[in-house]
Amino acid sequence: MEIYFKKTYDEIGNTTLFAMRFFKEIFNPNFELKEFVKQCYVIGFKSLPLVTITGFIMGLVLTIQARPEMARFGAESWIPGMVSLSLIREIAPVITALICAGKISSGIGAELGSMKVTEQIDAMEVAAINPYRYLVVTRILATTLMVPILVFYADFIGVTGGFIGINMHSDVSITLYFSDSFKNIEFLDIFPATIKTFFFGFFIGMIGCFKGFNAKSGTESVGKAANSAVVSASLAIFIIDLIAVQLTDLFF
Repeated sequence: MEIYFKKTYDEIGNTTLFAMRFFKEIFNPNFELKEFVKQCYVIGFKSLPLVTITGFIMGLVLTIQARPEMARFGAESWIPGMVSLSLIREIAPVITALICAGKISSGIGAELGSMKVTEQIDAMEVAAINPYRYLVVTRILATTLMVPILVFYADFIGVTGGFIGINMHSDVSITLYFSDSFKNIEFLDIFPATIKTFFFGFFIGMIGCFKGFNAKSGTESVGKAANSAVVSASLAIFIIDLIAVQLTDLFF
């Protein structure tokens, strides 16, 4: 047990130093803009199909599950507002971040882990290329930027899924539905949920890069890096969400 806690503390310490190096390198004038744009495309655009399916199912299922209970109290007109508020404040950010942790963080961990095992990172250093700036900074910035955008997209798709769900048992116009969905949404409902998505994106990218960049020799370590990146990123998302909920309740 003592060895386990020691490894955990070492892991947290090394991850912190890894993150501190990121904040140092981000202000370097030789920014890899081309690689950053490429990673935004890979991380953001190529995640759209998965986020679309997930967001639509979230809104559809939430509406279908809520309708019988709301109908018992004659509150069916509240369903659009309840669904949109639930999606925007909590469900869409967390579920989308977990989807991204599974797809993006594992992909980054496997990619960098493979480059580490095959000594491509060492070759970049020999060629006077800063591998941290080229591989790590661009990916962390891309996830930090693209995850909030994917969450906004999931919000819209989820609300659209709710529209399909509510029209399975009634006939509600799309204008009335979206009006009811957003008439009770306030700035304080959107702002905290948006801020935490940037932290979600940062930790998804940072943990994936850390696990891959520090993979040990051997092909087996590539799979371990990818698996460990998913687990650690998912745990970080839940911890960040817990902290964000507490701060939101305290200050807002």
